[in-house]
Amino acid sequence: MSVRPLRALIVDWGGVLTTGLEEAMVAWCEADGIDYHEYLKAMREWLGPEGEAEARFNPIHALERGEIEVPHFEEQLAARLRTKDGQPVPAKGLIKRMFRCFDHVPAMINVVRHVHQSGIKTALLSNSWGNEYPREGWEEMFDAVVISGEVGMRKPEPDIYRYAADQIGCRPEECVFVDDLRHNVRGAVEVGMVGIHHRSYEETVEELEALFGLDLRAAS
Repeated sequence: MSVRPLRALIVDWGGVLTTGLEEAMVAWCEADGIDYHEYLKAMREWLGPEGEAEARFNPIHALERGEIEVPHFEEQLAARLRTKDGQPVPAKGLIKRMFRCFDHVPAMINVVRHVHQSGIKTALLSNSWGNEYPREGWEEMFDAVVISGEVGMRKPEPDIYRYAADQIGCRPEECVFVDDLRHNVRGAVEVGMVGIHHRSYEETVEELEALFGLDLRAAS
């Protein structure tokens, strides 16, 4: 059996190139005085236990596909939340406040940059919540950037993985995909990609080194 050549690395943004989702959301709730458990309850009702309970019009799914405007989503989410002392949560600027708590992880960013400089195709594939991404330096890291709200598709829908692969001139079978959410990794694997569930820098780098035959620890 021949080993398929791997020519590309596709990575998620939030939780891979930044601090983890839970860490960022806890920090945001603390800063805004929001009951974190109420936020989790709203997410479970909209997304299901793993984010897989698909409804065609789900506020989060619609936002990620760019089907509703950010202010409308902010109003819906704010209506589901309360501060710890029972006060309403201001809707305006809610997403901006949430994403302010995501910090860059320089070590992972350097790994992707090193992979790119090694001649391997790289792409970013991110589900957007209408947030503004800090894109400085991306042109030096990525051959393509795929943001869900800009293309009208979202992970884990199969077409968005195929679209991302096509943007860098590769077949899905030639791509490695890294995401911190297990169901997004499964979606990539189902279209033929090699999936890595990102849980820590050490584990992900070890897997990438084995797959691409590169020394990536020196990149950090």
